[in-house]
Amino acid sequence: MRKKRTGEIFQEVLVTDIAAEGKALARIDGIVFFIKGAIPGDVVDIKVVKRQKNFREAVIERFIKYSDIRRNAECEHFGVCGGCVWQTLPYQYQLQYKQKQVEEALTHIAKVEIPAVNNIIASDKEYYYRNKLEFTFALQRWLTEKEMEIPDEEKQLQGLGFHIPGRFDKVLDIKKCCLQDGKSNEIRLWTKSFCLENGFEFFDLKKQTGFLRNIIIRNSLNGELMVIVVFAFEDKQKRELLLENMKNAFPEITSLMYFINTKRNSDYSDLVAKLYSGKDYIIEEMAGLKFKVQAKSFYQTNSLQAYKLYSVAKEFANLSGNETVYDLYTGTGTIANFVSGKAKKVVGVEYIEEAIEDAKINSEINNIKNTSFFAGDMKDVLTKEFIEQNGSPDVIILDPPRAGVHPDVIKTILETSPKRIVYVSCNPATQARDVQMLDSGYRVEKVQPVDMFPQTFHVENVILLTKKV
Repeated sequence: MRKKRTGEIFQEVLVTDIAAEGKALARIDGIVFFIKGAIPGDVVDIKVVKRQKNFREAVIERFIKYSDIRRNAECEHFGVCGGCVWQTLPYQYQLQYKQKQVEEALTHIAKVEIPAVNNIIASDKEYYYRNKLEFTFALQRWLTEKEMEIPDEEKQLQGLGFHIPGRFDKVLDIKKCCLQDGKSNEIRLWTKSFCLENGFEFFDLKKQTGFLRNIIIRNSLNGELMVIVVFAFEDKQKRELLLENMKNAFPEITSLMYFINTKRNSDYSDLVAKLYSGKDYIIEEMAGLKFKVQAKSFYQTNSLQAYKLYSVAKEFANLSGNETVYDLYTGTGTIANFVSGKAKKVVGVEYIEEAIEDAKINSEINNIKNTSFFAGDMKDVLTKEFIEQNGSPDVIILDPPRAGVHPDVIKTILETSPKRIVYVSCNPATQARDVQMLDSGYRVEKVQPVDMFPQTFHVENVILLTKKV
């Protein structure tokens, strides 16, 4: 290893570990370096792009030696797309580092006594596990280095795919995505081809012009298929031309929907989904229960692993049939309905009103009578009056967004003093922070990581907390 005079280039650096957010880690003269695109065992020349007192961030200038464990990426877009950054890391090592991420978060952030962490629950599928993907139309797509060499007159500039990391205005055209099975790739490629042939203008994110914005594809384990097209404005003739031809080309589509989004941003959560053909929902099934998934509904994007995740939560809750359960951040009530058969009463609370309506529908279609759902900001809803009206919880299940639980909600939980807390999280760091706040009244009894997203550094984790005596 030699340091160049510039102070910016380091040569023949051995990567030794994985750090947060999937970045590789190396140490040089006591300084930690975070490196994108490497895995343990790689030897690389690196260039420092960011300096902090205790660490550096660097990019790879050149591979000197590839790690003995490195494998070829499955996806042709690997390294450019920005997703699935661990494809070169064999799956058994992905699981190892995800478990380590959970353990280190609890050790270094929560700083509480923890039991041995259970072995992470692996995904049965390494690829083609997602039930939902969203693609973006772009008038000026991202060109790879190879494509930049093509003469301008031969370049196809319109694209349909994923945003390049850090670039809101650039989209990588996707030939094949290895995350969703069924007809997903075929539908996307057909849509792009049809729209180009018919002169439909793809959206320009900078100029805010163009007709086509997004396409969302959702599928379910029982074979139902929803396709949603987002248009920038209404043009009935063009819209119906695309949707009618799509319906005819893919008769397996059970729900064909669309949005008209005239806003400057791509968020469609406040827009009305309109039905073109079929039903306005698809049905997902889990453990004999049916869940109605509409255009804007949240449902775990890995259906098979969702069952494993919720089974852990149910096991940790240890219900006998006599408990009042609060399912906080209930979403569309999936966990609430999943555990309802073992509880006396389940109360679900969620910020998004439409999700609560979905939760109520999901109870109805499964003939579940012992659930009730409430919409509102968690810290405002979960008051002493609310608890008096709905009963004091014996068990609280938490499944918050990545930001974790609001301190006011933590305070109310401590005051309410349930026997058990089951905390489901997609962010071990914020989960560990919240566990530290709960430490005054609760101890960590069990820890179970679950891998929902192979080829990425993301990990779900379930913690059982029991009241201290």
